Amino acid sequence: MRTIVLVGAALAASPAIAATGPFVSLKNTDFVVLLAFLVFVGVLAYFRVPKMLGGMLDKRAENIKSELEAAKALREEAQEVLSEFERKRREVVAEAERIVDHAKEEARLTAEQAKQEIAESVARRLKAAEDHIASAEAKAVKEVRDNAIEVAVSAARSIVAAGMTDAHDGRLIDEAIRTVDSRLR
Repeated sequence: MRTIVLVGAALAASPAIAATGPFVSLKNTDFVVLLAFLVFVGVLAYFRVPKMLGGMLDKRAENIKSELEAAKALREEAQEVLSEFERKRREVVAEAERIVDHAKEEARLTAEQAKQEIAESVARRLKAAEDHIASAEAKAVKEVRDNAIEVAVSAARSIVAAGMTDAHDGRLIDEAIRTVDSRLR
């Protein structure tokens, strides 16, 4: 059917109609070209070139279709990988923010703890200084008392020794020693 349509199209061509003289003659170049064309189309049809070309085109179409499907699958896979990376990136960003927040909180707690430790250290040192001052004060008071007692005893001895007799002196000295001894304890 194709061949008939091709022959009809060739016969209807305008150069074949415009030729002068008998059309079916080997001297007519249009007729010779038409015959060559028909022989060429016949050879193509005999060797099934259109079928081979159709098969090759079908095969090429199938290859293109499979390549398109592969490309589509690769694109979908790339989209999945991209979305996975985006999800992981968001998770990493969130984790980094949590780490920064945690570090800030730890730094704040550490600063508060350091302030508290410094305050406790100052309080301990102040208490130690107060204790040292109280101890030095108590020691000074004791030394002053001891010196006052020694002076008083010495003065009492001198006064008593000047105005007393030997018998009376002994009794008063013994009594003064007992009094001083009881007060020192």
